[in-house]
Amino acid sequence: MKRIAALLAGILLLAGCTPKEVRIPTEDGVLVLHPLLDNAIRIRLEPADYKPLPELVYTEDAPMPKFSVTRKDGVVEVRTERMSARYEKGNLSFFDADGKMLLQEDGHRLEKTTVQGEPAYAATQRFLSPEDEFLFGTGQFQDGFLDIRGVTRRLTQVNTQIALPFILSSQGYALLWNNYGLTDFNPADHSLPLVADDQDGRTETVNATGTSGNRQERRMYKEFHGCIDLPEDGTYALLLDVGQKMARRHYLAIDGTPLVDVTNTWLPPTTSALGTFQAGTHDITVEGVHGDAPVLYWRKVDSSTTFSSPVAAALDYTVFAGRADEAIGAYRTLTGPVPEMPDWMFGYIHCRERYHSQAEILENAREFKDRGLPLDVIVQDWQWWGPTGWNSMEFDRENYPDPKALTDALHAMDTRFMISVWSKVDKASALGKRLEENGCYIDGTDWIDFFDPDAAAFYARNFRDSLAVPYGIDAWWFDATEPENDDLAGRRVGKNQVPGEWFRNVYPLMVNRTMHETLSSVMQPVILTRSAFPGAQRYGVVTWSGDVGNDFGTLRRQIAGGLGQMASGLPWWTFDAGGFFRPGDQYTSAEYQERLVRWIQAATFLPFMRVHGYMSNTEPWHYAPETQEIIAKYLDLRKQLQPYILECAARVSNEGYTLMRPLVFDFPDDPEALRQDDEFLFGPDYLVHPVTAPGVTSWRTYLPATEGGWKDFWTGQQYEGGQYVETDVDLGTIPVFVRQ
Repeated sequence: MKRIAALLAGILLLAGCTPKEVRIPTEDGVLVLHPLLDNAIRIRLEPADYKPLPELVYTEDAPMPKFSVTRKDGVVEVRTERMSARYEKGNLSFFDADGKMLLQEDGHRLEKTTVQGEPAYAATQRFLSPEDEFLFGTGQFQDGFLDIRGVTRRLTQVNTQIALPFILSSQGYALLWNNYGLTDFNPADHSLPLVADDQDGRTETVNATGTSGNRQERRMYKEFHGCIDLPEDGTYALLLDVGQKMARRHYLAIDGTPLVDVTNTWLPPTTSALGTFQAGTHDITVEGVHGDAPVLYWRKVDSSTTFSSPVAAALDYTVFAGRADEAIGAYRTLTGPVPEMPDWMFGYIHCRERYHSQAEILENAREFKDRGLPLDVIVQDWQWWGPTGWNSMEFDRENYPDPKALTDALHAMDTRFMISVWSKVDKASALGKRLEENGCYIDGTDWIDFFDPDAAAFYARNFRDSLAVPYGIDAWWFDATEPENDDLAGRRVGKNQVPGEWFRNVYPLMVNRTMHETLSSVMQPVILTRSAFPGAQRYGVVTWSGDVGNDFGTLRRQIAGGLGQMASGLPWWTFDAGGFFRPGDQYTSAEYQERLVRWIQAATFLPFMRVHGYMSNTEPWHYAPETQEIIAKYLDLRKQLQPYILECAARVSNEGYTLMRPLVFDFPDDPEALRQDDEFLFGPDYLVHPVTAPGVTSWRTYLPATEGGWKDFWTGQQYEGGQYVETDVDLGTIPVFVRQ
């Protein structure tokens, strides 16, 4: 059999027809094994009526790797230099070059369904997951989990949540689920709609943002109740869906014990929890707001990991073999490397909501310089367009009389200028009317249809000619690129008006591609964006964690969320240091200013250091003298670190490196390191452990085992690795250790 296979391969080579993939007929369709690199194999189960979608994620024309195929007794094995895939008894297993098993399928489903009345498939793939496996990824979430083995998540794009269907395993592999739509990670087996109390609860009025600007929103809270029956003792994964496109409150209690308790002006519609329970009946309490229709989903955690998409053309995924840097490097080889970023973006980026005029921007930029505070980028948030209409591409000339002079004046102060732009345009504006005449909107929304090449090109031309070329603006903050409120569901997109569910999560990729390609012809693109999808790293985008709160719990969840994105292959990330939503007494509250300082200390060691705040004057001099002193210390530290940061950034572009590093990247064989969800490496040298609790005077940090041990950044004290250490902290310090 091997001789026949070799002879056939030789005939194909002589004919110039080198096979690129292996096709295996099965009961469910044709199974395609397609080696993409020496350590990457793409798997696709194609139904009989398979119609491929356009390829949006894989862009690089990598040389086809050499591979061999053996068939014996119903077993088919595809082997490259660094990994192999073996098909046997209906399932696939994946191995590294030494024959160690990396991953094993454990059943799949490919079922016919419909979407908006049109034929489609639902695809589900289950994999075995050993108990000693740690899993990371799926993007940036607000549930606080870094190790997501067993966690149930719903992957949708919303404010504060970035869905990236990519996981990284401590077992030496990564996996990209090739689906553009909604994906359920470890979907639940059971669900329970909860029933609202007859009586209303407390009410409050909050300052909220929306797609039409600042507004006040009155919220009426309610409790919802139900019971679940668990058949056996064990650990259960729970998913709470509030039943609206955005939540205002995440509160879930089981038998009176809270598992989730988070309040913010905006929250994702779902949140996840894990809990250990005994068999029997358990009381469920959820607090939400009027208009919620909460449903609780649950499943018993077992030795499996599952991806499931309700809308699919085929069952499709890619396995990358190797430790973190190697696997993510392979992913970027196929989906695009990270372009170089200008040096000034790695300094200090200052923002607030918002500057109201050209004069106000210049006044504050000069104040930074006069006080000797580093300032590399200053940002104009939304509504610089004034009465001309939302994102009209026109400055309000009463308050911004000469945008070119504004940019020139900032450049003279060695400061760059970033402004906020959107993927939506007011239909009543002059530009909006032209966009509508040209059919550029997704029906029923103000969002541009970037799936339509003509609509994208029309938007791009206006953006280029109205803003990018005339004023010398350096960087662009592209907001609400999800699009906000998951607006593709139930709508149609593109020239052919296909159901939006096919592309529900990929809108941010299309938006950022348009921006990058438009800017590339006139400048070096620098794009800060609120959402992304696999492949977005090739457009050089920087994401941030959206409109988050300011409490310590939120700070800790941002660290886990950012590390989850790092494990998903997108390296550029930051947050609104100080929290976007801030208290009204922020300038006098010692409690808030303690939190503000801790946010800024953590931000010093992020890929990008950026301060922002809603309805806030975020400049340091508005706060107490001690707060000002500490902020100045960390702005200066960021400046001192810049040569090191730039060296690491070059590795990100040239080597597929990651600057903000979950500990699995460097210590995959240290189980205790893998359990840490709020520590990270900043490049190869610095271990950072942000303080995320009030009033502490010491902080406990795990130091992974490493040759030479660790040195305290502040005191110089030496420590051996492989142990927890308790270090003194004051308001001016957080634990930072230097690897020796």
